[in-house]
Amino acid sequence: MITAMKKQLALLFTGLALAGFTAQPAVAADMYGSLNGGISWMDDMDNAPNAGDDLEMNGSYMVLGAIGCDYGSYRVEAEAGYQESEVDSYNAVASSGDVKIFSLLANGYYDIDAGGFEPYLTAGVGVANVNFNNVAVTDPNETTLAYQIGAGLAIPVADGVMLDARYRYFSTLEFLDNTQAGSHSALLGFRVGF
Repeated sequence: MITAMKKQLALLFTGLALAGFTAQPAVAADMYGSLNGGISWMDDMDNAPNAGDDLEMNGSYMVLGAIGCDYGSYRVEAEAGYQESEVDSYNAVASSGDVKIFSLLANGYYDIDAGGFEPYLTAGVGVANVNFNNVAVTDPNETTLAYQIGAGLAIPVADGVMLDARYRYFSTLEFLDNTQAGSHSALLGFRVGF
């Protein structure tokens, strides 16, 4: 029941995010591109890559690139992301494998004008491909729904250029045998208007 509810929420948020791309705005939107990178702490995984297995993860990194539309107090964007984490142990035995996640998300932002800087909230939904490498005898490669939530702070550093610092929680919905791939990230990057 919880899985069905998560899927329904993901579809609802996807529809709302995509509606922002197709809606006719009352004011013209400013286009932008962004690039962010940083450190990520991937959650340990139960039942991965096979039922009954347990993975303990090490720290990782994440890179994000996006193109979006800025409507003033809110933004919508299409984002591509990549994160990779080394496996610390597989079923309590040291391992040298890794888990790679490629994601495509539709994100929405609510920007708060606070004078010289801009705090914001974000949420997004989409799909992610989770790839297990050299972890077990069989290394699955699964595509599933994913989402992200976060908050950040943008500071103008030049005309049309914002320095961006953010916290982000990313997670897939359940795949394989009730496995989820989630991570907490601290990211730094730039947003450039064009």
